[in-house]
Amino acid sequence: MSASGLNTTEESQEELLKLRQEAYQATHELLGTAKLKRGELLVVGCSTSEVAGARIGSYSSPQMAEAVFTGIYQATQEAGVCLVAQCCEHLNRALILEADAAEKYGCEPVNVVPQPKAGGSFATAAWKYFESPVAVERIRAHAGIDIGDTLIGMHLRDVAVPVRINQKTIGAARVVCARTRPKFIGGNRAVYDEILL
Repeated sequence: MSASGLNTTEESQEELLKLRQEAYQATHELLGTAKLKRGELLVVGCSTSEVAGARIGSYSSPQMAEAVFTGIYQATQEAGVCLVAQCCEHLNRALILEADAAEKYGCEPVNVVPQPKAGGSFATAAWKYFESPVAVERIRAHAGIDIGDTLIGMHLRDVAVPVRINQKTIGAARVVCARTRPKFIGGNRAVYDEILL
């Protein structure tokens, strides 16, 4: 590892493939359970330091980020869901997404390009792989995946519901998932649409 906090170790192709498969499996499982529709938003925060088994922010790995990102991206592309990558706190947890999704959801782009130590390696991978990436400051996503305690909750819709999946980790990082649902309103006479629960 370099003094800058970047992981300069070359990961084995086996290890990178395993990370990609774990990321794909976690995303595929969440998307199936959460029943996201085409065009809806999935926000993902990922600490590659935690994936590597280190303290968040201390061991950023562009190589690991690309492996995790491509696994998640494959699953979202298959489902037609819009992937949103959360940056680290050095960019105030800004988000990277495709320009057309930002426009569709009324998000105003801001001028920043993520880097491994200012935005994070995962957001940097998103910027590299997206067709027309933009950064925005906030979003209200329909579901989310938190890889390594990156605190994605601020970018979910108001009522978040935990989703338990079988893929509990990606590398050494804990995986926490959530979906959102519409708010219940009314009192004891209210009737609710079971499909929206």
